[in-house]
Amino acid sequence: MVRSSKNGKIWGETSLLFARNNVEVHRIKALAGGSSSKHRHAHKHNGFFVESGRLKVEVWKGYGIVDKTTLGPGESTDIGPGEYHRFTAIEDAVAFEIYWVQLDPCDIERDGVGSRKRGRR
Repeated sequence: MVRSSKNGKIWGETSLLFARNNVEVHRIKALAGGSSSKHRHAHKHNGFFVESGRLKVEVWKGYGIVDKTTLGPGESTDIGPGEYHRFTAIEDAVAFEIYWVQLDPCDIERDGVGSRKRGRR
């Protein structure tokens, strides 16, 4: 497990609570009117769960379409890898960001089919 760390941001602060294997959990305190950068993750899913306050989460879907979701206490949303997104605090908010990587069961590239020597079992 990674040690907890707290980092100031222009929009508030974030604290790493847990990081192990393919999961990370961060607690964020976002100040009213503050926004994260518009960004995307190559492989990570990004989930938001709001504890208090309100967040607007924008996800760029392509063709000029921006999905806007407003979250209040107890509400959540998920964003897939490769999707540009940004959050904005409508009012002071405390939320949890959960990141995970989904393993692909088809993540194998074979060169051949294997072999077996005759006469052995």
